[in-house]
Amino acid sequence: MSPFAQVLLASVLAGFASMGIAFSATSRLSQTWLTRMVSFAAGLMLALALLDLLPEALEAGLDPDEMFGILLAALMVLFAVDFNLHSGCRHSAEGVCAHDLARPVPMVLVGGALHVFTDGLMLGAAFLVDPALAWAMTAAVLAHEVPREAGDFALLLTAKWGRRRALAWNAATRLACVVGAVAGFAALSGAREWIPYILTIAAANFIYIALTGILPWLRHERGAFAWQGGFMAAGVLLVPLSMRFLH
Repeated sequence: MSPFAQVLLASVLAGFASMGIAFSATSRLSQTWLTRMVSFAAGLMLALALLDLLPEALEAGLDPDEMFGILLAALMVLFAVDFNLHSGCRHSAEGVCAHDLARPVPMVLVGGALHVFTDGLMLGAAFLVDPALAWAMTAAVLAHEVPREAGDFALLLTAKWGRRRALAWNAATRLACVVGAVAGFAALSGAREWIPYILTIAAANFIYIALTGILPWLRHERGAFAWQGGFMAAGVLLVPLSMRFLH
């Protein structure tokens, strides 16, 4: 099999196999467990951003001052985009603005696409260096993506998206992994130069989604703090545990 064919196969497996496994799992969950999985997704997003993506950006050579500047700018841009996309809000009978979990859904999809694009970018570059290492990375990316994809599906289904619609849109975002892999394979040096910036922007997106989209919604779910906190902690702990296992 040619190196380019291996890149395509690896990116399809990393992107779509994880989606299939995650969708199969979430399709069998009740609404209560979907809410708990949303808590898991919030913890996972924060941990990915603060314990994985930002440290990787620093290790890739990005200056700390520059990284935090990009992070701040990205958060402000995300707020501006979010504000203009959702300038109106639903009000309850008491006149209080009701928080809608569907609000962060477009940003979840964009953030997921950016995240798997970065995964694909690194996979494509790895195949130019060492195919054996690249296939090991493919397995790691697949395992790494399953819980995050499950959290995304839980968020979409809890936001009243139909299962077919959630699957179709997630499949569309998975194509970003293939695009990223081809880009990384085609332009190794260029991809490496841009990776730290992509990682930082992806981290900003996850932080913004978790803090402004998911946690405020979870706060309105009364009587479930222990479950929410436990699943959020599980999402947080998964990242350092997986990093330790894979390294």
